[in-house]
Amino acid sequence: MLKLFIQTIVIGYVLFGLACAQKHNHTIKENIKLNVVQNNSPTFDDFLGINGFEWDFLDKSGSRVNKKQLENMRSFTGFRHYMDWERIESEKGVYTFNPTHSGGFNYDSVYLACKENNIEVLACLKNTPAWLANTYPKDKQSADVVPVPYGSDRLNPRSYLYQAKAAFQFAARYGNNKIIDRKLVDVSQTPRWPHDEANDIKVGLGYVHYIECGNEVDKDWLGPGIQQSAEQYAANLSAFYDGDKGRLGKNVGIKSADPTMVVVMSGLSAPTPNYVVGMINWCRKHRGLKADGSVDLCFDIINYHFYNCDAVLEGDERTVGKAPELSTAAKVADSFVAMSKKYANSMPVWITESGYDINPKSPQRAIKIGNKPVLITQADWMIRSAFLYTRHQLKKSFFYMVDDVNVNDPIQYSSSGFIDRDNKKRPVADYFLQVKKLLGAYSYKQTISSDPVVDIYTKGNKDIYILYVPDEKGREAFYNLNPGKSSAIRINYLVPGANQMRSETIHVTKPAFKIKVTETPIFVEILN
Repeated sequence: MLKLFIQTIVIGYVLFGLACAQKHNHTIKENIKLNVVQNNSPTFDDFLGINGFEWDFLDKSGSRVNKKQLENMRSFTGFRHYMDWERIESEKGVYTFNPTHSGGFNYDSVYLACKENNIEVLACLKNTPAWLANTYPKDKQSADVVPVPYGSDRLNPRSYLYQAKAAFQFAARYGNNKIIDRKLVDVSQTPRWPHDEANDIKVGLGYVHYIECGNEVDKDWLGPGIQQSAEQYAANLSAFYDGDKGRLGKNVGIKSADPTMVVVMSGLSAPTPNYVVGMINWCRKHRGLKADGSVDLCFDIINYHFYNCDAVLEGDERTVGKAPELSTAAKVADSFVAMSKKYANSMPVWITESGYDINPKSPQRAIKIGNKPVLITQADWMIRSAFLYTRHQLKKSFFYMVDDVNVNDPIQYSSSGFIDRDNKKRPVADYFLQVKKLLGAYSYKQTISSDPVVDIYTKGNKDIYILYVPDEKGREAFYNLNPGKSSAIRINYLVPGANQMRSETIHVTKPAFKIKVTETPIFVEILN
């Protein structure tokens, strides 16, 4: 019940977000720029992240990593951890991590398992703890309230002091700074009951390099008492980032504890670049300029959420998920990248939520295509979404999410899981693992065909071609691939239910080899 309750809270964050991508009765096809070579692209490992909770790693005790669950999590290279603030500060000023005094979870074990298995953690510090929410009138109390005492000025960074102090303690423990002043570190070593395991003080563990301040803070479906404006959130971030440039004290803010930890702005439920521009304008006014003339921003990563469906405007009724290339996903990505280039010195842009349901009545569902079941369509569309994000210069992506809230619930986002309740991987998790093994160390280079899509990824002097049809009709196509001077190619096929792709080596006797392409991507290596 605890798991369902907390997951339901997260669903509430995204339930009414403008995370859709297709205008009714129109086909919007991705505009792919051909033969544009991108330099300094991230590796594809950066696009195989997942959203989830601490229990996606831990056994029922909450203290030990479950081997089967860890094996499943190896499909992913990133873990966006929905981390309730109350977990680490269940009482005002009482900080605990191992075990957390709320829930009894062992965060040290979760983050260490991630580090040992090359899974990059993005800790999303979200929700307001009860001791702070209880300062609100009874009819307004909830975990969703803005993280300030009731009646506080939301435009004043000092109002967010409590959250920024918790952020400092988290960064002190899990960040990289081993020489932090231990007098500033505050971890409760009082056991909850006799013979209970006590917390201990640790610093500079180096387990977490990224932290996000809140989740979908722009949400408007719960009313103005819950939603933060761009200016209010910028004030929030200023405290969270560096204690409002140090004005709030030495033990306040992420950068005060670990200058190397990267602060990610909250993923926006409404993918609106102008919200970020409002944050930047607040920073210009209240934080000023750096020595180089750029705005002194209180975040390092721009972040938004986007779910592809057949509605695009507020008030539209979504009815079904859409293939990524037939949605406005590309246009939205381009709009954020362009905004970042114009206003934020080309700050990296991430997408930290996107995905598809499998419930046949969900308005965010993947669909059966010909003889292809919904689970395969979900897998195809997820991995093709990652390819789209790389083409459009995003730097990292995380998908929603490890397991279902309730696969039998038709409400959107309830059946988006990668892992079944019996800990069995769905095809989408198989695909992620297989692509990680083959393509993870490669970077996007260029696209040489738009239909079928032919992307080229590179590592050193070796290229891999990714080919697929950008459609949702079961359509097939052919592509004449030129292997150059090579006399052989290897075609790699995704295989549901397996840990490895199926490979086929073909000897080429003509200048161009004709390859059959479907809506499921294939991966072609040119052999020397």
